[in-house]
Amino acid sequence: MSDNLPISEQYRLTAKSWVDADSAANLLEETKSAVLAKMMVAYGDAPVSRAEMQVKASAPWADHIGKMVRARERASLLKVEVEFLRMKFSEWQSENANRRAEMRL
Repeated sequence: MSDNLPISEQYRLTAKSWVDADSAANLLEETKSAVLAKMMVAYGDAPVSRAEMQVKASAPWADHIGKMVRARERASLLKVEVEFLRMKFSEWQSENANRRAEMRL
């Protein structure tokens, strides 16, 4: 992100990215059991416990879990970036207040 942009615009852009990333992570997390069920259906008349074990041991399931983890990681990192911008703005406000107070002396 460009430091030439005002902090408010940096915050807005980062917050929007965070919302998008959080939404993507939530979608993967909320559909986890539906994806599991859909994958289990492929095992036909196999007992549920066996089908679940087979799916959870499969590469496609590991890929799905990996996508979920990476999506949550991305969302978390963007949230940290949003908080960093909030802190940066607070520091900027304090510096300006101190400067104004020094000028009055």
